[in-house]
Amino acid sequence: MNHPTGERGRLGRAAVALAALVAALAVPATQAGAAGTETALGRTGWTATSNTPSSTGDAPAHAVDADTGSRFSSDTAMTAGMWLQLDLGSAQSFNQLTMDSGGYPGDYAHGYQVEVSGDGTNFTTVDTETAAANPVTATFPAQHARYVRIELTTGVSPNWWSIVDLNLYTDGTTGTDPGTGTPPPPTGGALGDNVIVFDPGMAQSAIQSRLDALANQQGANEFGAQRYALLFKPGTYGTAAAPLNFSLGFYETVAGLGRNPGDVVINGSVDVYNQCTGGDQSQCYATTNFWRSLSNLTVNVAGKSGCYNGADFWAVSQAAPLRRVRVNGKLTLMDYCTGSPAWASGGFIADSQETGGGITNGSQQQYFARNTSMDSWSNGVWNQVFCGSPGAPAQSFAANSGLSGGPNPYTTLATCPVTREAPYLYLDAAGAYQVFVPDTRTDSTGPTWLNGATPGTSLPLSSFYVVQPGTGADTVNAALNAGDNLLFAPGVHRFATALNVTRADTKILGLGMATLVPTNGNTVITTADVDGVDLTGLILDAGPVRSPYLLRVGTPGSHVSHAADPSTLHDVFVRVGGATVGSVDTAVVVNSDHTLIDDAWIWRADHGAGGGSWTSDQSDTGITVNGDHVVALGLAVEHFQKTEANWLGQDGKLVFFQNENPYEVPNQASWMASSTQKGYPALAVGPAVTSFQGWGLGSYSYFSQGVDIHNSTAFQAPNAPGVHLHDLLTVFLNGSGGIDSVVNGVGAPVSPTFGGPSDVVSYP
Repeated sequence: MNHPTGERGRLGRAAVALAALVAALAVPATQAGAAGTETALGRTGWTATSNTPSSTGDAPAHAVDADTGSRFSSDTAMTAGMWLQLDLGSAQSFNQLTMDSGGYPGDYAHGYQVEVSGDGTNFTTVDTETAAANPVTATFPAQHARYVRIELTTGVSPNWWSIVDLNLYTDGTTGTDPGTGTPPPPTGGALGDNVIVFDPGMAQSAIQSRLDALANQQGANEFGAQRYALLFKPGTYGTAAAPLNFSLGFYETVAGLGRNPGDVVINGSVDVYNQCTGGDQSQCYATTNFWRSLSNLTVNVAGKSGCYNGADFWAVSQAAPLRRVRVNGKLTLMDYCTGSPAWASGGFIADSQETGGGITNGSQQQYFARNTSMDSWSNGVWNQVFCGSPGAPAQSFAANSGLSGGPNPYTTLATCPVTREAPYLYLDAAGAYQVFVPDTRTDSTGPTWLNGATPGTSLPLSSFYVVQPGTGADTVNAALNAGDNLLFAPGVHRFATALNVTRADTKILGLGMATLVPTNGNTVITTADVDGVDLTGLILDAGPVRSPYLLRVGTPGSHVSHAADPSTLHDVFVRVGGATVGSVDTAVVVNSDHTLIDDAWIWRADHGAGGGSWTSDQSDTGITVNGDHVVALGLAVEHFQKTEANWLGQDGKLVFFQNENPYEVPNQASWMASSTQKGYPALAVGPAVTSFQGWGLGSYSYFSQGVDIHNSTAFQAPNAPGVHLHDLLTVFLNGSGGIDSVVNGVGAPVSPTFGGPSDVVSYP
């Protein structure tokens, strides 16, 4: 029968005490079960929910609170389909379940089934039981899952369903992942053959020889499969008299293994120089120097002579970040010594310091520096953007600036709105690998480590599953369902199904520009709408079968606040074509509120496999942002076939945006947003958006087919009081046609007649 809530309040204390005694006797910490001696799982961090209403005093949580003086009880009579669900916080192994209704012996589950899930959505039934009496015990093959659901099939009476105590037990057997049958793989272990660790006790000649051989191998390996992480243990390498000078090619990432940049010191230089086509010194550029990085160490510049005297050369374009680097000496972002014309086209510096000579921007057409302290900055070209960077030049963006004879085009913000530095690998005092996860900062300025160690949290390598190339998606998903973080070893990883992240605060790191490719028209990575998921140092390649997207962050339509612990994309680079022919509808979709994007290049290839073909590497849109309060710091989206970046969420902030229109548009009729709007915007802020701010936004055109192709507007945004765009520009690079306006019809056109930049200081 049903009973009013007040009736429960009249239960005698004697009955409650009796229930507690019965429960204590019935559910010991260990018990003899059908599978042998069972050990109870600890219930710390468990949460319980139900699809049936209950009063606050009889909430589902009381079933697992280890307090036999409280209970879960339904407000309605036991009916088929009623369930109680547990979230264990992380995947655990178990093979037995007990439920005790205590002093309410008529309220137990007579018929029920036990279901398990790795994601809380897709459940697998592992046992169906009919119980003759209370307490209820179910024994089944070992499972390894995060979610458990007990669903009633029949009740023992027309009473409500009551559970005073519920627990799970294990016999020590490791269960299998629900739905795949794959046991969780072991964590930690070797980082892979292409992780090369240097020790300061090694002979410098051996270090130099290995580094030079890799540079020679990787120097022209733009679309090759080889990837390397070069890690330096704490200590000093080289001296002023015998410096260690080396350069990096494609897919080489150099990082110190100290807790802070001062723990690893290189006396010498770590350089990236121009590439000269066919050895021709008149065809030398840095415009394709992609996919490499330098982080978490100090460079005392030494051993540089002649034209290179006193400077570390980091002549790169996209996907080549500098992070947590101290350069004592001059740092140049262009190579003015190796041939000409020495063009460079964009880069990213964060959480770094330069002292002792200043930073030379030189030919860098655009660049973004955040939370970086510098002695000085030499010049601007089209779009140089700074936030939270002491020593950066003052704001001076103005119409027809830079190379057109005006002042340098600087967009300078005193602080960065929201930042979280990228997680990184280091060695603790005992020589064990840890992953350090920095804290989130708001309105930040300067590096995190200048006045002491970077605040944050360390995670042992034993909390990470190390993914080697060739590992299947089932195994990786089993690790995720077990509550593991992921560390991708250098290499190309191919997956026929998506990797599904459902646990809050999951950390996923790639070493050596680890590359993930879908093979079956699948998504590569999806995340649930949970707090604190970090993706760092990954390349995502579109596969040969068209995917709906490559990365989806969060659940469509969900707007849970993640302000205290945002999910973050650090150095996530996406390619459609180039390395392999591929197609995707929209490369990246961001649904989670408060997501932080920290250096992303989303690129539909203009060269390489399928590059330069309108019909080969197909993709409409690079990124769609549906989440509210999303912050992007350093976003480049290039060459997509329709609107390249769609921003539909409220209260977004975008600091530094780079775009090139697609090169190979065959004719105007095939590239029309509407019957009257030619082409598609590089960035479109949705018509329903009422609050958005963007700073330092650039879009360029090069229509290469010899056809008069036009883009009506580079940027599109609603005329709303809360929508503000600052320091926008367009440039005609080459070819034919051009961009007819900067934003919503405002701003001079760029074309063969006027190449630009065409600047709009503020809109509206």
